[in-house]
Amino acid sequence: MRTIEHIAHLRREGELLADAAAEAGEHAVVPTCPGWTAGDLVRHTSTFHRWAARIVGERLPGPVPEDPMPAEPVGEALLPWFLEGHGGLVRTLLAAGRETECWTFLPAPSPVAFWARRQAHETAVHRVDAESARGGTLSAFDPAFAADGIDELLTGFHARPRSRVRTGRPRVLRVRPADADAVWTVRLSADAPPRTERNADGPADCELAGPAQDLYLMLWNRLPLDAVPLTGDAGLAALWRESSAIT
Repeated sequence: MRTIEHIAHLRREGELLADAAAEAGEHAVVPTCPGWTAGDLVRHTSTFHRWAARIVGERLPGPVPEDPMPAEPVGEALLPWFLEGHGGLVRTLLAAGRETECWTFLPAPSPVAFWARRQAHETAVHRVDAESARGGTLSAFDPAFAADGIDELLTGFHARPRSRVRTGRPRVLRVRPADADAVWTVRLSADAPPRTERNADGPADCELAGPAQDLYLMLWNRLPLDAVPLTGDAGLAALWRESSAIT
């Protein structure tokens, strides 16, 4: 996806998050984030919006420590504060040129492309959290955007040495969305992070298939494992579920 498309998704997801949080109320529990309230979620997301905007806007080299989650604001000031930070991030990304140099932590065509993509998906996943606190039907994702989020997770986050997904012997997990032109083959082992290829080459021990939105949310642990059809070794899918959390 292009950077401008990621920024458009970031704008939409932030607005949906704010709407859902307003309907849920600040003290509503967030089923997808045990121990959190909707207010905690809003403060967390806005803190990361402001952190990213500071990195891009000030062209900071890195690594840049994460900003601490603020104790304030609360009450009526909370959502205006969130929208101010969200709007500031969108404006910062739109104003930054491709030549902007700053710190990133995953490979990307440019730092601005990285931060637009990362914050679009950060906000999208937390929008789902806010809607889980509100209850009712989740807002739909564009399948291409959901597939892009799967790609970031598999080829970005879980390509890092810190990924905890390991198997005692080599195993292969395949992820195949039904409504997007994409497929991933994830090769797992005991002593290296998962190696993900954007193809369907060779046999797989387990295949997860279904709508891109469902796969996206299941892989980010926002839907249960049984929300998507699987073939092959269900234990391999369960291992992913148990060890893939991003912290």
